[in-house]
Amino acid sequence: MIDQEHRERGNARRRATAIGLIVAVAAVLRFWGLSGGIPSSLGVDEPQIMIRSLAMVRSGDFNPHFFDYPGFYLYLQAGVIVVKFLAGASSGAWWSLSHVGDHDFYLWGRALTAVFGTATVYLVYLAGRRWGTPHALLAAGLLAVLPVHVRESHFVLTDVPTAFFVALAFVLSLRAHERGTGSAFAWAGAAAGLATGTKYTAWVAILLPLAAAAMAAAPFDVRVRRAIAASAAFFGAFLLVAPYTVLDLPGFLNGFGTLAAAVPKRPPSAEPGWIVYLKHLRIALGWPGFALGGVGLILFAVRVVRGPARVGSALVLLVMPVFWLMIIDRTLIFARYLMPIVPFVCLLVATAVVSCASGLRRVALPRMAVATLVVALNVAVLAKPALTSISWDREMSRPTTVGLAREWISARARPGTRIVHELPSLHFLPGLHYRVEYLTSLTEKGLDFYLGGRADYVVATSAVYGPFLSAPDRFQEQHRAYQDLFERLTPVFSVDGSRDHPGPDVRVFSVAK
Repeated sequence: MIDQEHRERGNARRRATAIGLIVAVAAVLRFWGLSGGIPSSLGVDEPQIMIRSLAMVRSGDFNPHFFDYPGFYLYLQAGVIVVKFLAGASSGAWWSLSHVGDHDFYLWGRALTAVFGTATVYLVYLAGRRWGTPHALLAAGLLAVLPVHVRESHFVLTDVPTAFFVALAFVLSLRAHERGTGSAFAWAGAAAGLATGTKYTAWVAILLPLAAAAMAAAPFDVRVRRAIAASAAFFGAFLLVAPYTVLDLPGFLNGFGTLAAAVPKRPPSAEPGWIVYLKHLRIALGWPGFALGGVGLILFAVRVVRGPARVGSALVLLVMPVFWLMIIDRTLIFARYLMPIVPFVCLLVATAVVSCASGLRRVALPRMAVATLVVALNVAVLAKPALTSISWDREMSRPTTVGLAREWISARARPGTRIVHELPSLHFLPGLHYRVEYLTSLTEKGLDFYLGGRADYVVATSAVYGPFLSAPDRFQEQHRAYQDLFERLTPVFSVDGSRDHPGPDVRVFSVAK
């Protein structure tokens, strides 16, 4: 008995060490390069959340007046803004909300997303324990290095937090099925409500506790009560974190209707959405992981009928197809839309790998050969995603040309400096430090405009002037205008796009007084 307890404690320590290392790797990959692109080259839709969260903090009006997302993550980011503002005010960085802009909060806002992404890795481990410790560790390890999840954990967007709450609902639903109490099902339903309060499409998470209740070995009326508890908690949690869905019902309905109209169904002439999403998964997983995911899907289907983890397998096979069908027929297709099912995909791959390893151990081969094949199988699944994530993080951490130009001007330009530029992603502090004017092309204004005291600095980018200068016969007027501009103004800073400094070429000119 003592020896058995000693072995169990040793196994527990080894499991804790292993998952601790996996979570640490996940955190490094998600926090590495977190500041990349701030504030000059932000991710798509990041400003949609941060600007509105800041507006709520400034106005005290917690109706977001924006219903592309339910509201929960906007409120969480508003909390981040409050904390960061208090920290900045304490250090003397600012003293009023009028002295800050959304660019002051992206790093901390991204850190919150990175925390959600890292925590999801641990949730996958907890869920995977129902299949076995090897399944749990491999699934968590795969999610830790999976490039699509690593990448999206770097941005102030709802997809990674949504995946966290869906995974939480999954873990709590498995727990509720094991415990069989109404309160356990209520907690699982509440997690599903938080997922839906983060992104509408996550409503499918409520199917997890409902299915777990339906599959319980209990009288029908008991199962109904558990389902009601989960449903009530679902709606209660959703309304708690997205109250203006009801409090501003006309605004919500109008906003939701506008959003639905803006994202129509995919036209028949376009490549089918399911193929596009499969390509995203194949790129993220690599061919070995992608193929093994298909094997895992078959194994889960078999285990629904017989075998261990029958309930968990059934929940995965219920939620994944429903969510999949919701996203594949829309015009807009982004890899980040897959986030809620990515944890389940990692479980599928891990199950296939462990099953293959078990099969190899039953083959009449030398033990060393079997061990080598098992290690090779794990490396085949993990290596490519890990290397891709590392490469992406390194790229993200490199200073961009636009960021370098912004830093140069910020270090030298005095408050009130007049800046004219043609780079949409070049963000300054309009109305606070600089007087900024954006033009789609500097040729919109004549040379007299710049020399006549209307600008102190002029910023040009090859993203705009490049085509004009490279095709003088086709763009004679613009070519001549840019040449005159570059000859008459004084170049003070330039940086070319390169591997070390991604982005277009940027030139900064000073206008002689």
